[in-house]
Amino acid sequence: MQLAAPMFQDRERRQWMGLLSRAPLELLEAWAARQPPRAVIWLRKPETGLAMVRARAGGTGAQFNLGEMTVTRCALRIEGSGTGLAYVQGRSARKAEIAALADALLQGDARDATRRELLEPVRARLEARAARLHRDAQATKVEFFTLAREAGA
Repeated sequence: MQLAAPMFQDRERRQWMGLLSRAPLELLEAWAARQPPRAVIWLRKPETGLAMVRARAGGTGAQFNLGEMTVTRCALRIEGSGTGLAYVQGRSARKAEIAALADALLQGDARDATRRELLEPVRARLEARAARLHRDAQATKVEFFTLAREAGA
């Protein structure tokens, strides 16, 4: 039996999941407050645990265990939409719930509205924050230069 292709691509979903995981809680809460009530079927209620963070020395060396970080995850299903999953850094069960809800809605009929009302403001906020951090870092940048010496001097 062949399954129909989903309306979205995996790459696109990875992008919105990344945005949702980094979104400020107050922005997610404001969006969630404007949503109509929906019947949610919990596949996995929010739970907090640890995830091992791995790194590479110099970005190309052998992998090593950098340490553990706290992660909260959950999974839910909404009738008429897809299954929403969320993994967020920290202990915020509410952030994980809202991110999973948004993930489910982005797979259903509310996709365009959710993109417009949630993903675009989140992207704009994160880009503005990154630009501000870049400006602050550039303000402390020190330019070093070397003067060439004449031979024999």
